[in-house]
Amino acid sequence: MKHDELQDVYCSVARTWSVIGERWTMMILRECFRGERRYDHFRSKLGLGSNVLNDRLQVLVAEGVLEPVRYQDHPPRHEYRLTTKGADLYPVLLSLMAWGDRYENDVPPVRLVHRSCGHAASPRMTCAHCAEPLGWRDVTAEFEPDAW
Repeated sequence: MKHDELQDVYCSVARTWSVIGERWTMMILRECFRGERRYDHFRSKLGLGSNVLNDRLQVLVAEGVLEPVRYQDHPPRHEYRLTTKGADLYPVLLSLMAWGDRYENDVPPVRLVHRSCGHAASPRMTCAHCAEPLGWRDVTAEFEPDAW
């Protein structure tokens, strides 16, 4: 199966990966979560060619993850703001970061601090009902009939 065919599969992971699974997409989103919004920043920070960056931004805009907002008329320039759909990817980014901190870095390159209490924060998945921490062995998947 080709990457662009994932969007047609009745599987939330496959459909999500069809949107964010290209190699530079999460790096662009990482920059957005850091507060960056401008094309020139993405290009210089990530070292992307304009063809790759244009393609990724077009997909993120078409999927409703980012919204282009014009900030200059001559020449026309846009910044790219996270939508609600885009902001909802934050836990995905945090999970990837936590995995990388655990397995790919001796010293984590970024420390998250909870603004409210000032202490170190780490992502944790919990049950929405009882708030107990969840791991993959703590849940059972119930599949719809046509799920892939």
